[in-house]
Amino acid sequence: MRIVSGMRSTGRLHLGHYLGVIKNWVELQNSNECYFFVADWHALTTKYDDTKNLRQDVLDVVIDWLASGINPDKSTIYVQSLIPEIAELNVYLSMITPQNWVERDPTLKDMARILRTKEANNSQISYGLMGYPVLMSADIMMLNAEAIPVGVDQIAHIEITRDIVRRFNNIYKTDFFKEPKPLLNNCPLVCGLDGNKMSKSYNNDIKLADTAEITAKKIMSAITDRSRIRRDDLGHPDNCEVAFKYWQVFADDSQIQKVKSECEKGERGCADCKRQLAEFVNNSLKDIREKRKYYEAHLSEVEDIIRSGSEKTSREAKKILHEVRNIIGMY
Repeated sequence: MRIVSGMRSTGRLHLGHYLGVIKNWVELQNSNECYFFVADWHALTTKYDDTKNLRQDVLDVVIDWLASGINPDKSTIYVQSLIPEIAELNVYLSMITPQNWVERDPTLKDMARILRTKEANNSQISYGLMGYPVLMSADIMMLNAEAIPVGVDQIAHIEITRDIVRRFNNIYKTDFFKEPKPLLNNCPLVCGLDGNKMSKSYNNDIKLADTAEITAKKIMSAITDRSRIRRDDLGHPDNCEVAFKYWQVFADDSQIQKVKSECEKGERGCADCKRQLAEFVNNSLKDIREKRKYYEAHLSEVEDIIRSGSEKTSREAKKILHEVRNIIGMY
């Protein structure tokens, strides 16, 4: 299948990105035609007034992808703004998309909420942000993707693209565009160190680029079983808000059962538990961090990968846009 997926250029990625998205991409690239893009236009919807690090943010995202196992010989990596055909397709799609479709999209609602916390006049959102769902659809339709890897909570985000595909095909009496299907990744939800959604904006994340020392320090701050006061108090792993959930992600079944049993018997203190957990997490990320150091020292190689992938994507986008212009009847 042809698969398209992307991430906003928000800089260095964290564990949630890796476990929730990138690991799935690494598997998908072995048996599918995969296109992965850095969505720098989308980043402008909430960071239009803070672009000084935009180029570095793009590089950091790609470096983390490469370090995590995205192989440019198997997958095509490109930057959204280097494909101007997406912008033209976005114009055509915006002409046929009803306003109420855009307003009900959950992606738009989430982005608007984030932006309104920044703005002095919190009643205003930009025209660009309002059009976010249509641009997202243009990203997918620009390569006529067959499937989009998403989590269960993101299925609704793909529905507007499917709606726009059906509307385009119906209006112009064609079957040119395929209806992309959501490809569920069934990944574990990795919460932040405070129990909320992991996000750099909440300052509760563990970045792939963090050192072992920083990672250990962060994990020591993670919330555990609030009912335990002394080390030998009987624990309740299921009520452990963060640490035990991380064990369930990083350890095998036997280790998880050992941690659970020792906690319930009061044989494992929370501090000792988190110190051991930090070792597990750091060992899991060791290879990624070594590869990341390599790419940081060879930025020209990263830029060549971006350039080559973007040129390949642009060639394919030109073919599809040519067909779209003919279908619509453009001059």
